[in-house]
Amino acid sequence: MAAFILLTMVASVLVTLTVADRFIVIGSEGTAARAASSDSSEPYGLNEKELRKLNTVLGLIETKYFRGVDRAKVMDGAVNGMMTALGDPYSVYMEKSVAKQFSETIEGSFTGIGAGVQIKEGKITVESAIKGSPAERAGVLPNDVLLSVNGEKLAGLSLNDAVAKIRGPKGSKVKLSIQRSGLSQPLQLTIVRDDIDYETVYAHLRGDGIGVIEIRQFSLNTGDRFAEELDKLEKQHMKGLIIDVRGNPGGVLPVVVSVAQPFVPKGKPIVQVEDKNGHREKTVSKGTGKKYPVAVLMNKGSASASEVLAGALKEEANAVLVGETSFGKGTVQVSYDKQLADGSLIKMTIAKWLTPLGNWVHEKGLKPDVAVNPPDYYTAARMSKTKTLMPNTIDENTKSLQIMLAGLGYSVDRKDGYYSPATADSVRSFQSKAGLPATGNTDVATAEKIEQQLIAKIRDEKSDTQLQKAVGVLQAKLGNAN
Repeated sequence: MAAFILLTMVASVLVTLTVADRFIVIGSEGTAARAASSDSSEPYGLNEKELRKLNTVLGLIETKYFRGVDRAKVMDGAVNGMMTALGDPYSVYMEKSVAKQFSETIEGSFTGIGAGVQIKEGKITVESAIKGSPAERAGVLPNDVLLSVNGEKLAGLSLNDAVAKIRGPKGSKVKLSIQRSGLSQPLQLTIVRDDIDYETVYAHLRGDGIGVIEIRQFSLNTGDRFAEELDKLEKQHMKGLIIDVRGNPGGVLPVVVSVAQPFVPKGKPIVQVEDKNGHREKTVSKGTGKKYPVAVLMNKGSASASEVLAGALKEEANAVLVGETSFGKGTVQVSYDKQLADGSLIKMTIAKWLTPLGNWVHEKGLKPDVAVNPPDYYTAARMSKTKTLMPNTIDENTKSLQIMLAGLGYSVDRKDGYYSPATADSVRSFQSKAGLPATGNTDVATAEKIEQQLIAKIRDEKSDTQLQKAVGVLQAKLGNAN
């Protein structure tokens, strides 16, 4: 499964290609990849000198430390330290409570804010926000750095500890301070935790005969749901298909294989997995291929399993990739829980995955065949709404205000955060149309109304420039075929 630890943000669970130990990586003949084997007879583990050292340290802590200690917490810290020493943001130790949430995420249902994070260069960094989640609605973006949670700094904390601070019950609020590249001041966002939608597949047929299937993550039920929706569209005589994996942080490897299989002709590879010794296992398709054209929509938040799908369909099914360069997550993780036997879990990188042609996308991503960047208002930071914005002031929130007003069709003379007279005029115009007092100042009611209208526009398919470009690509293919 795509892994980062579910932090109720989905902490590390969704941007790594994970295959829980009960799944393992499937090889070309359905065999388990050797990289994932845990039954080796070679002598691994602590030697006598290492064991003595650890026991000595533990003994000193328990007998000499000036306060009482929680032995279980010390042991968790030791294991977490070993995983941290690997220097791999996708290899992590999860204590029992976090491991439980990780399992729930694989199953496709959990409570939180719906974003994935990892430790990158020592900082708690967002990898992706699940589409439709509280984090996505609040404007959380890939590569945002989380500085504090409810006023508590995250610097120096382990991923588990950061997760614990962000985690909380449905309906509760979490205040995040976020550093975003290009902004001089941190963003202040308040997010209400919620149930993250169990449904991962959404589909509809457009009036022009082009079908659209959106996959939000690759959970255990996603393969069956995709097959159901694809069958419905084909029975409605679909002419072409757009598969939308924008903001999809990844998922379970066998699931993405099942999604790709109908499009990749029999005998063609879907994905390759390479272990540390350079041994490669190919997963080969049993599908028949499709006669209609296919486009895959992706963006910077499309990671791991999403990239497996996009790479397979591009290289073996003649699909066109539309949108932005993907995230670039090219390693495979296995989660080990039975071996620890106490409810905790280790998720560890055991291999890298390659596209059918042997390309490794790690830290590079897949480049689209047709590049389409979203409008700037798609990624504008939400306004903090902690104060009224007024003319002749400079504020990062005003920059967001100006971007949003322009996105809604109002005239603005700048987008640099200076509340100009022209900005005030546009605010007054908006307020008059929205039935609000036309003061020219942006109070909480005005800010909320602006954001509501902008979100409605973003969700309107007609305003989705990336989707419309994908539609145009398929229409051109269909026209050439006639």
